[in-house]
Amino acid sequence: MKILGFIPARGGSKGLPGKNKKIMLGKPLIAHTIESSLQSNLYDVVVSSDDEDILAIARQYNVKVVQRPDALSGDLAPTLPVMVHAVEAVPGDFDAVMTLQVTSPLRTVKHINETIELFAQDPAADSLVSVIKIPHKFTDSSIMLLDGKYIKPKDSENLVLRRQEKPTYWARNGAVIYITRMNKVGEYIFGGNILPYEMGKLESIDIDDLEDWQMAEAILLYNQNKSE
Repeated sequence: MKILGFIPARGGSKGLPGKNKKIMLGKPLIAHTIESSLQSNLYDVVVSSDDEDILAIARQYNVKVVQRPDALSGDLAPTLPVMVHAVEAVPGDFDAVMTLQVTSPLRTVKHINETIELFAQDPAADSLVSVIKIPHKFTDSSIMLLDGKYIKPKDSENLVLRRQEKPTYWARNGAVIYITRMNKVGEYIFGGNILPYEMGKLESIDIDDLEDWQMAEAILLYNQNKSE
């Protein structure tokens, strides 16, 4: 299956300025995602950015680069038109597009390849989303709401106290692997028949601030030392 890897990487960041090109364990943060994508079974890879430094880093890895127009470069620019802009700039007859966020350095080649295989095995799937299982204490059966000075169950009519009896919920995780079938690009990043790909808690870290950065860096260093 021919899947294009799409890596969106803005230059700006309010939570952690310049994080996409900030050095983590000897290389820019974006390099971790680029390297994983190049080592995977993705057919091709494109980096989309409004920042020349980020584009220069991507060029060092010989991946395709796309300079974003100003209209797609702000904090509020949605990912969908950015993806469409990048896909239209890359020649090739692809079956799908995989979106990989830079802020997930703990997502590995294994995860990328497993999602490709999972998606390829289901021709009825329109998209795929990486997810994490929500701890039972955060489901509707456990959530409490403030009612004046007291609290009450959010869902008192369907109150379940035993963990084993609570329904299972998933949420889109920080690692953000999206696969979109090519005939759906332009409609959504994920939608239609959505395949879930479950990942672990530590693998799902998404870097928003310095605390996230320090945690991801520590885990990445531990994993590297363990594999040596």
